[in-house]
Amino acid sequence: MKLSNIISILEEMAPIAYAEDFDNVGLLTGDTQQEISGILVCHDALETVVEEAIENNCNLIVCFHPIIFSGLKKITGKNYVEKAVIKAIRNDIAIYAVHTALDNHKNGVNKIFCDALGLINTKILIPKTNFIQKLITYTIPENAEKLRNALFDAGAGKIGNYEDCSFNSQGIGTYMGNENSNPEIGERFEFVEAQEIKIEVTFEKHLQSKIIKALFSNHVYEEIAYEIYDLQNTHQNIGLGMIGELKEPMEEMDFLNFVKQKMDANGIRHSSLLNKKIKKVAVLGGSGSFAIHAAKNQKADILLTADLKYHDYYQAEKQLILADIGHFESERFTKNYIVDFLKEKIINFAPALPESKIILSKINTNPVKYL
Repeated sequence: MKLSNIISILEEMAPIAYAEDFDNVGLLTGDTQQEISGILVCHDALETVVEEAIENNCNLIVCFHPIIFSGLKKITGKNYVEKAVIKAIRNDIAIYAVHTALDNHKNGVNKIFCDALGLINTKILIPKTNFIQKLITYTIPENAEKLRNALFDAGAGKIGNYEDCSFNSQGIGTYMGNENSNPEIGERFEFVEAQEIKIEVTFEKHLQSKIIKALFSNHVYEEIAYEIYDLQNTHQNIGLGMIGELKEPMEEMDFLNFVKQKMDANGIRHSSLLNKKIKKVAVLGGSGSFAIHAAKNQKADILLTADLKYHDYYQAEKQLILADIGHFESERFTKNYIVDFLKEKIINFAPALPESKIILSKINTNPVKYL
């Protein structure tokens, strides 16, 4: 099975377009045409993990955190990043990172976090902005259905839990072609007034090239009139963090101990308790101090996240509890999800990798240790 086939599956799980601008996701090392003998899934692709991949005859490592985060000007093995990259390249091991592409997915890191705690009625805590565009185009009634369906097939018209969404209105279009024109209706130099259908659809901006291709391939006009706009709407199914509810409210200390046990956390740092039961829970796997304001605005009783600093805890302001359960701990079950996803999808390929060659790393890459 070629690496390119596996990348298609990984991008279905975590589309690269969903990643934050600062991130470095996707293929970090390797050739998309190489045949893959096995996949090792890990949290961090450290040198020890690369050695584990070699021992298990895996030439693809799928990691959550990108081992190459910022630019490398030299690769001399002077630090842990360069050592891992050198070992991977020397042994023809590809490395692919998902990070915030999976963070932002509705079934990704934060849904996994919510599911581990049994939360219900979950939704995105910080929906993604500047991600939706709108296409408006005009065509004759006879072409409208074909064109609209082609746009839907290209990914347009998806709004929340609905698809094939569009708005269509009828009007009069006017035009007059010059000597170089070849009009679908009328003749050159003839002023034409024709019945037209105005079609409006929204789409995720990374699909723009596919949408335009579908438009030009299925429109009957020689000169296609269309407009594309950036929308200010948030995308309710893409974004960072999640908020949900416990089935039954819990006392604060009972809930914190429950989180500690479920997430296998060795310690939880938290702000002052408020002497009220926990019902509404916000989560953000990884570094999440930027989510405090959103959690407060949505009336969360507690925000579970990681990497909170001393002064961050003051922002609780007796409105909610801020709890730092540890960076690794908040993302603990992500690699298990990736393994399960790959096994389910790859089994449908022919020839496919045997299930036994999709391996969960046994190495604990958490750099934080506890007394």
